[in-house]
Amino acid sequence: MKTDEWIEMLAAGAAPVPAHALERRFGSAVAAGLGGGVVLMLLVFGLRPDLAQTAALPMFWGKLAFAAALAVPGVWALQRLARPGARWVGLAWTLALPVALLWTMAAWALLQQAPADRWALVLGSTWRTCPFNIALLSVPAFIASFWALRGAAPTQLAWAGAGAGLLAGSLGALVYALHCPEMATPFLAVWYVAGMAMPTALGAVLGPRLLRW
Repeated sequence: MKTDEWIEMLAAGAAPVPAHALERRFGSAVAAGLGGGVVLMLLVFGLRPDLAQTAALPMFWGKLAFAAALAVPGVWALQRLARPGARWVGLAWTLALPVALLWTMAAWALLQQAPADRWALVLGSTWRTCPFNIALLSVPAFIASFWALRGAAPTQLAWAGAGAGLLAGSLGALVYALHCPEMATPFLAVWYVAGMAMPTALGAVLGPRLLRW
């Protein structure tokens, strides 16, 4: 078979990809991951009993805003990582800024306390379980994000896997905030970030194995 005939045979029946197909795929992944995380949270942990009263506190919305501030640019970065050669590093500051802001607020809150009281703000009452609970609730979004990437063409597989893990972790933290009793900024700065770092690291390890073409 000649080269031209081989190319014509491979190109037979080819059709253009529908517009915004990748965006819709990632939108479905976010919806599935968020919905799955909510269902898992309700089954395993349940809503905090004083949620209605807690919702009147600014710090409750601060927890949600922090997780959302990582999830939104995380989706943008992941969509770029899903395309060969697309630039995404410029979005890194949008991911680093919420964490840096939270750490700054946590440091300021600790400075306002007596040294003997600072560890209580950092540890809270659930530090032993919080990061693992966030990681658990990130599982549906982790699976959905890798599913979305498998239908794309990422070339930086470790970074793409890490991006999927970060998105999953931020969605897991967003859902966990509906159960978590902790409100102190130093606690969030350590243990929420640790909970999101766990699926991020796992994604970086699994990316080259699960996303190979």
